[in-house]
Amino acid sequence: MKNIMVYLYAIFLLLFSVFSYTFIDPNLMYLEDIYSGFAFDNRFITTFLYVIFISVFFIFYGSFVWLGLRKKLRFKDVFILVSITIGGLIFSYPAMLSYDIFNYITTSKVLFFYSENPYIIMPIEFVGETFLSFTHAANKIALYGPIWILLTGIPYVLGLGNFIITILSFKIFIALFYAATIIVIWKISKKIIPLILFAFNPLIIIETLVSGHNDIVMIFLVLLSFLLLIKKKIFLGTLFFVLSIFIKYTTILLFPVFLFMVWKTIRKKEFRLEKVFYYSSLLMIIAFLLSPIREEIYPWYAIWFLSFTFLIPEKKLLLYISIAFSFGLLFKYIPFMLSGTHAGITPLIKSIVTFVPAILVSFYIILKTKLWERIFSR
Repeated sequence: MKNIMVYLYAIFLLLFSVFSYTFIDPNLMYLEDIYSGFAFDNRFITTFLYVIFISVFFIFYGSFVWLGLRKKLRFKDVFILVSITIGGLIFSYPAMLSYDIFNYITTSKVLFFYSENPYIIMPIEFVGETFLSFTHAANKIALYGPIWILLTGIPYVLGLGNFIITILSFKIFIALFYAATIIVIWKISKKIIPLILFAFNPLIIIETLVSGHNDIVMIFLVLLSFLLLIKKKIFLGTLFFVLSIFIKYTTILLFPVFLFMVWKTIRKKEFRLEKVFYYSSLLMIIAFLLSPIREEIYPWYAIWFLSFTFLIPEKKLLLYISIAFSFGLLFKYIPFMLSGTHAGITPLIKSIVTFVPAILVSFYIILKTKLWERIFSR
């Protein structure tokens, strides 16, 4: 791997981190000294810069995959690049694209500061609470599982009551799960390509290391569960599978796959990992597509199926559709970024941007591989 690429990648990540601070919420009094309002006053320029940054992210992504395929990127190189990725984005502004990290902190404060049950008491009920001015879901009870609420106590306590330190603690906390997930993927696959596909996927990087979403915690626990089952450790595998469910509940859909692995293990029969991850990916895609029943399809939900898809890169159609979703979902932010409203045609444009890349890639792969003929010749 050329050193020049490493330096360029590091510089790019730092520039993206600087860019993220143009999105500082005007109500966030803790960062009022560096508030510029640039992203809100210059929407066209901001959107243009965002498109450039995301495009470059995917150029680096493609380059790393290309180097991996040609065996020019070793595990040591991946370790260095992952370290650079975490180091370059750990100080980025977490509410650039989503305010969820503020919700995590505020919900945690309800339990660990006010000693109230966040499943009963809403943050908005604490009159005078300073976090309410920039927390966008203060009028809701806890949205996530009890294991997640308990885990947030770690970064909250480490924050020492200081908001800036608490934000950094939460970001480091999430970054550790990102790194741990990469290790589990390596332990499972023992191949460099799945590692690269996951570790440097722009959507996973941005939604995890920038926005700090807790989906990576849920995915780490379920992948660790599967790894333990592969090693015939049923009790621990079951424990971590249950823990993953009580982070965000979504992995309960993987119960049939989990049950199949346990059944095979008890009967001392082997199971094909390719099938395990293939069906896991399909089930997570179903969960992803059904998410509008509750609210809408958020970009970070793609982490659910990307994590399994990248373990079976030989499934080309599934792989390319997943990468296309990664691309489209990051561009889903553009309509609101440009218009400043979720009303009007914004929802329609967001849906088009989300699904069109995946649909186009699907048709291209089907036509290129003549899959269409094989389907209708049966």
